[in-house]
Amino acid sequence: MKPIEWRHSASDVAKWFLQRNYVQMEAEDAEYISNLKLQKLLYYAQGVYSAITGSSLFDDALVAWEHGPVVIDVYHEYAKYGACGIEYDKGDPPKETYTKEEEEILEQVYQHFGQYSAWKLRNMTHEERPWKITQRNKVIDPGVIRDFFRAEYVTN
Repeated sequence: MKPIEWRHSASDVAKWFLQRNYVQMEAEDAEYISNLKLQKLLYYAQGVYSAITGSSLFDDALVAWEHGPVVIDVYHEYAKYGACGIEYDKGDPPKETYTKEEEEILEQVYQHFGQYSAWKLRNMTHEERPWKITQRNKVIDPGVIRDFFRAEYVTN
């Protein structure tokens, strides 16, 4: 089986979501994304992207923490915000460039999953196979994520 390839860091993808949220906040009434919600958006982005393309969007591991899938380095990057929303610095745009397909997938994930609260997303991940079958504090197998999203989100 072909190994899963990746293009971006999870931190860069997180910045994409924060920047996209900032744009929405400028245009309409929206709330900041919390670290908990950001973690779940990363999980859903990885899942949808890998289900569609067969490759990983980012190489960073998703770990099955008590409150769902987490990219540990990104969690620590924004831990200072606690449960509050992350204030995105508009002067620090993401350095990564994304293909049209990547942008479309990230936008779909933001539109579909971003509408939910952090706790709704957390509860959703707790009902999904990748988190349920992974021992707490262990890495969630990227192949399990890909296969789950192919079956549950992409083909349905």
